[in-house]
Amino acid sequence: MQSLKLAALVLGVATGLASLTSPRDACAAPDPAADLRLPDHVAAAMRSIDAERIRAHVRFLADDLLEGRGTGARGGDIAAKYIATQFALYGLKPAGDDGGYVQKVEFTGVQTLPATTSSLQPEHGKALDLKLGEDYVTSNQTQTDSVDIDAPIVFVGYGIEAPEYRWNDFKGVDVKGKVLLVIVNEPPSKDPKFFNAEAMTYYGRWTYKFEEAARKGAVGVLIIHRTDLASYGWGVVRSSWSGEQVYLSNDRDPKLKAASWLQLEVARQLFSASGLRLDEMMAGAGTRGFRARELPVRFKAHIASTVRKFVSYNVLGSLPGADVGNATQAVIYSAHYDHLGVDPTMSGDNIYNGAVDNGTGVGILLELAHAYASSPARPPHPVLFASVTAEEKGLLGSNYLGKHLPIPATRIALGLNFDAIPPIGVPESVNVTGAERTSFYPIVEKTAKAFGFDIQPDAEPGAGHFYRSDHFSLARAGVPAFSINTGVKFAGHPPEWGKAQRDEYTAKHYHNPSDEYSPAMDFSSNASLAQFGFALGWEALLAKDTVSWVPGDEVEAVRLRGGTAR
Repeated sequence: MQSLKLAALVLGVATGLASLTSPRDACAAPDPAADLRLPDHVAAAMRSIDAERIRAHVRFLADDLLEGRGTGARGGDIAAKYIATQFALYGLKPAGDDGGYVQKVEFTGVQTLPATTSSLQPEHGKALDLKLGEDYVTSNQTQTDSVDIDAPIVFVGYGIEAPEYRWNDFKGVDVKGKVLLVIVNEPPSKDPKFFNAEAMTYYGRWTYKFEEAARKGAVGVLIIHRTDLASYGWGVVRSSWSGEQVYLSNDRDPKLKAASWLQLEVARQLFSASGLRLDEMMAGAGTRGFRARELPVRFKAHIASTVRKFVSYNVLGSLPGADVGNATQAVIYSAHYDHLGVDPTMSGDNIYNGAVDNGTGVGILLELAHAYASSPARPPHPVLFASVTAEEKGLLGSNYLGKHLPIPATRIALGLNFDAIPPIGVPESVNVTGAERTSFYPIVEKTAKAFGFDIQPDAEPGAGHFYRSDHFSLARAGVPAFSINTGVKFAGHPPEWGKAQRDEYTAKHYHNPSDEYSPAMDFSSNASLAQFGFALGWEALLAKDTVSWVPGDEVEAVRLRGGTAR
């Protein structure tokens, strides 16, 4: 019955696509192709981009049959096969392993079990038993069935060592074999020369905190969650970390026995048990006078896990360029297809369909591939299309891709990524956070103007959006890359309306089963951004010079040496 349902659903999508005989131009006015003086064949391909084809892809990818497209799960594999099939139908060349469209990525999945127990044991007084999911979440990165911890807790502020900012939270303290208590994000600043003012650097990301603690020999980390600093609530942390955590297999980087998040109020109790006040300690951690200190509290835990080895797949297709010999100025488009799968412990609707996150990005990627492939003229340089896995597990699929690109990073001029594009109407503003860090930004500004888009500054610079999607993996590999999304201005509405729509999605649907496809969705926003991305890609392909990072940018050195960042 499942195979019959899949066949019927695919047939429905194919029928819907075939019925589109006259694609709508989502950007009828102004005429960006004319303003940008794009060649006629390029303009025609761009104008062919259609919102309803994107809708058809999203409707399929978000169907319950795909079971939330979990990494390494049946539904995720169906999504990968679907995308590969579309690439083949468009006539793209395989760019994966062994002459195929897929790039095999080996993973280890670690599911923390309910049998896990943890407590905070003060030097004097009663232990505070922690409730998994409610008070904390944790994962054993060492990828073993069980691990026991009984170690002192050291408060290391933000857990950052940044020589370029003359900042070291670890000075004067030995953290080997200990559990580190750290604050989410990074020291507050309004100085562009100190942690980039209010815009987060990579030092503020939770991934960095785990990586740095492991490098220094710690056995565990407790990240203090604060909604205002993290830009998302505890519910997002719980849903993201209650399921199976996924790691790249054969990764020899140091790992933690307990990579954990801690509820703010539990952290308050922890400090109180140490005779300290949380607010005072957090304020002090943001000053240069801060010194790490060991607390009179131990972290005791038995972490039980199920461990499985599995594979998942990046899906890669390419359109060869007209250039002869090695590619010199390729463009790569990317979007992750995975989501959170199914939560078997949840009653009722327990499928994380991920219609917006990131069915929309994949729909855009496929429509871009269709537009490029249907053009009668080849681009001057190759164009890669990558739909990656395991983004929701920490950008792992794109991390692997960055280390195994089919074209060397130094020969890729630009990467454009699409992630969670709200299908709510015609946009009049765009967000291109990270573009300003590249030499390509003047072209982005010119192209946005041609489309009638205002470029909206990052409304939440402290949220670190630049580090939270797959373009960052490409940037770490040496590719100038950024994501494209809508701003808050939409045709027929004040900016407040757009902000309210985004806030509602974040509060009620982001990483929740309610992120489902609806016929009421308006995919003209997706089509507009696909056209915008198409134009930007061609501008990069036609440019005389390849793109570089702005001198002094934190990832500039990676581009210059053609290697992967730490």
